[in-house]
Order: sequence, then structure tokens, then C-alpha cells
Amino acid sequence: MKLERERPTTWRVTLHPLELAALISAARWAATDAEGELPPEAVEQLRQVLSSYDKAIAHS
Repeated sequence: MKLERERPTTWRVTLHPLELAALISAARWAATDAEGELPPEAVEQLRQVLSSYDKAIAHS
């Protein structure tokens, strides 16, 4: 994994496909099965990120 800061609020992340799969799997678990362990706002943010990811994959 490689992280590069492009601007104060923008990062470029370079991942191996297996690293990306692990991150997406962990986010899906946290958004669906980690009931009560995360604040509702964090769960909603994860769901939004996952929705954006799913849309981007569908269009690629």
C-alpha cells in the first residue's frame, strides 16, 4: 500500500487488489454486522463509501 498526500484534503492510495478486497470486506462487515460497536454516523459514512465504490465498479 502506498499513500501520497496530493492536497490537504486529498490522498492518492495505491493498493494491491488483495489489499483493496480486504479493506472493502472489512468496511462491509463494519457497516452491516458490527451492530452497536460504531456510532451511527460512522456506519452511515461507511455505507456511503461502499455505495460509491459499488457504483464505480458497476461503471468500469
